[in-house]
Amino acid sequence: MRTLSLSPEPVVKLENYFKHPFDNAVATARTCYSPRVVTSDEVHKDDKSRALRDRIAESIYKAGHHTTIQHATFQFILDKVSRQFIWSFLHSHPFYNSEQVSQRYVHVSAENFTVPPLEEAAYEIYVATIRLQMEAYEKLIRILEPTVRAQYAKIFPNRDPELKKWKSALQKRGQEVARYVLPVATHAHLYHTVSGLTLHRYHKLVKQFDTPFEQRVVVGKMVEQVNAVDPLFFKNIEDPIPLEATPEYEFFLARSLSEDIPSRRAFLKEFDDSLGGLTSKLVDYKANGQKCMAQSVRGVLGLPESRLSDEEALDLVLNPAKNRYFSESLNITTLGKLTRTMAHPHFTFQKKLSHTADSQDQRHRMTPASRPVLHRHFVPDRPDYVVPALVRASEEAMDFYSQTMTAVWKGIAALVHEGVEEEYAMYLLPNAFPIRFFESGDLLNHHHKWTKRLCYTAQEEIWSMCRDEVTQVSRLFPGLGKYLLPPCGLRNLAGTRPICPEGDRFCGVPVWKKSVPEFERVI
Repeated sequence: MRTLSLSPEPVVKLENYFKHPFDNAVATARTCYSPRVVTSDEVHKDDKSRALRDRIAESIYKAGHHTTIQHATFQFILDKVSRQFIWSFLHSHPFYNSEQVSQRYVHVSAENFTVPPLEEAAYEIYVATIRLQMEAYEKLIRILEPTVRAQYAKIFPNRDPELKKWKSALQKRGQEVARYVLPVATHAHLYHTVSGLTLHRYHKLVKQFDTPFEQRVVVGKMVEQVNAVDPLFFKNIEDPIPLEATPEYEFFLARSLSEDIPSRRAFLKEFDDSLGGLTSKLVDYKANGQKCMAQSVRGVLGLPESRLSDEEALDLVLNPAKNRYFSESLNITTLGKLTRTMAHPHFTFQKKLSHTADSQDQRHRMTPASRPVLHRHFVPDRPDYVVPALVRASEEAMDFYSQTMTAVWKGIAALVHEGVEEEYAMYLLPNAFPIRFFESGDLLNHHHKWTKRLCYTAQEEIWSMCRDEVTQVSRLFPGLGKYLLPPCGLRNLAGTRPICPEGDRFCGVPVWKKSVPEFERVI
């Protein structure tokens, strides 16, 4: 008989933290009403101070004045957690920082995956499907090797692919794409840093889609570790909202949608048809965004339009030859008075990205998105996946890739047939499974993302997404679009040398000589 728990158990270690986080929260609160700074030591110096501390802590927490518990920061080491959990929970909001092992550059071990609570028969199906995916990953790397070599030789004809340095680069190109067949159950290890306020929020909403079981385990361990160093910090912690009381669950229950496969099919067709073949489609924007930005530039500088035209205003901010901020390696645009005018143009995109590419896109936390309850996008007899350009370039790889996806869907459908909860069955979804969603953001933060991800060293799918977005924005707002370029393009305009900042990682293509609509690549 199997033990119905996560296997292996997630590892959570509190690596760094504030000294006396509870006392510090009250000290910051008291400082707001004090003629001087109140220290943490003062709030617990005697019985009277401690009684006052506890009253203040409870009062401000219940009143919703929670910035005081945002000062304390906790850094965790997490290991043996699934990528599904990371995508759905840890990285689904803006208030965190993570440094996570990359499947692009680190070869994935066949034993590194999460097993949710399953009975014996379901367990056998689950593990067999994951073994198939892990074996497919290794085989796809080998199948892709000739195509990778051929594409690499076109870009770097003078490099010997047998040299260790370049051989490693070729290996990484293959495994970067082969990872699309891996399950989202695959493990990751990471540093994850959050404020005390975010930890409180984690605990409150831990029982939500898509991975409530794993979320409870990991967040429970986080809270335990903080309690071990400061038993008072969660003194006023609230009970979690039950999954059954979340608005998503209540809606599905009211509409009897748990088994409503036809609605899922209709949604997927409607969404994909409306994309019109794009990875990302511009569906809404501020019609006067370009004009408004120019007006805001004049507002910053205190100039009438007669002294600074719209074109001159936009050029002043966006042209790297005049604004050196865009040739800096450190992103300082949110601090600059002129560059903050880029917050006024705003865009909303409808997107379809693989789970693995969206896991990169969501790291751009200032372009927030409304991502789905994932099982609502799954149809048992409809293999649904994104195909990377490198796979499409090889007939053998394409055939094997398609066969693998069909086999994976059979495994997931078999789990569902066994009565396994969709939460657990979804761990078998491949990295290639499409995430369909809407994402919004201002020019300031889109500019940063577009700059980084238009680089030819960026992962191909997210690169393609940014190319689609920049091309559409540029057609509407040419005054903005002519400066939406990868790092080398901005550095070239600024006169910064070397033009490519990547050193040995140079993509091999003089991208700064091309316009964005001309961008093409396979690897």
